[in-house]
Amino acid sequence: MYETERFKNRMDAGARLAQRLGAYAGRPDVLVLALPRGGVPVGFAVAQALDVQLDILLVRKLGVPGNAELAMGAIASGGVYVLQADVLKQLDIPMEIVEATAQRKLEELAQREKLYRASHPAAQLEGRVVIIVDDGLATGSTMLVAIKAAREAKAARIIVAVPVAASEGIRQIESQVDEAICLMTPEPFYAVGLWYDDFGQTSDDEVVELLDKAANLRAQHKPA
Repeated sequence: MYETERFKNRMDAGARLAQRLGAYAGRPDVLVLALPRGGVPVGFAVAQALDVQLDILLVRKLGVPGNAELAMGAIASGGVYVLQADVLKQLDIPMEIVEATAQRKLEELAQREKLYRASHPAAQLEGRVVIIVDDGLATGSTMLVAIKAAREAKAARIIVAVPVAASEGIRQIESQVDEAICLMTPEPFYAVGLWYDDFGQTSDDEVVELLDKAANLRAQHKPA
């Protein structure tokens, strides 16, 4: 049974998503892994509600030359990537173009990592229960590469949790993870932002602020 009410904003979406993740509350082996930038406010709300650690996983879509919105794949920090074979074949895109695009995006990711992780080293995923969170899911390209990165980092269990998704996109994800949670799969879907009253862009400063706040709150809750 899916919800149908629009979300007020990303924090509201995260709070409502956390209600479906109660089984993971208070567990030290659980890590919420938010996809910047829009997934971070959602992930922050989930992590606070569950009282678990928050971290980020940077991913970038690999856009088709001349049409950046059309994904031919996606790449994550560390160089893990997935490709949309059907798009590459249909548009006859050579691997040299793919590799050059991936290299540029990898450089962008390295810059973002430096900005976001000024005082927050990456959390260890090995042996952890990882809940990958974003503000929504359309084609699923970036989520697929996030799943692959978590698997290669030897996460013990991978859960994907999103407030809203295209039905085809979430079906593609379900077969790749231990559990997939989605509150809404509206038809027609159109775009993630249509299902939020406030879908303003999340800034880099907000990402850093939320990571700092999450870390400080965790430190305060640790026993002396």
